[in-house]
Amino acid sequence: MILRHVSIDCADPYGLATFWSKVTGWPISGEDRPGDPEVLLEAPSPVPGLLFLRVPEGKAVKNRIHFDWMPTERLRDEEVERILGLGATLYEDHRTADGLGWVTLLDPESNEFCVERSSTERGG
Repeated sequence: MILRHVSIDCADPYGLATFWSKVTGWPISGEDRPGDPEVLLEAPSPVPGLLFLRVPEGKAVKNRIHFDWMPTERLRDEEVERILGLGATLYEDHRTADGLGWVTLLDPESNEFCVERSSTERGG
């Protein structure tokens, strides 16, 4: 079995896919347009794509599943600042004085996600 997509319910599929495209660098499918009820963000193989699906109800509680991202080109704090500049919101800061920890952010539709230390910061 292959995990093909991770589906995310949202109010504005194209808008949320655009945010995540800027965060990840992954392209939006050439078949998708603003206003479409579902929009695919194409991840590099073998990573599953992110499929954004319009639903009528808004987010009401904390996500039961979320993404933990590890930067590859920047340090954690640089990546957090970049993503905040793209429209994320700081939710919880779990960084510690010794440089460990992570930061929990909210995307434009309030879905939680974490940014961890980069591989460089982990010593590898």
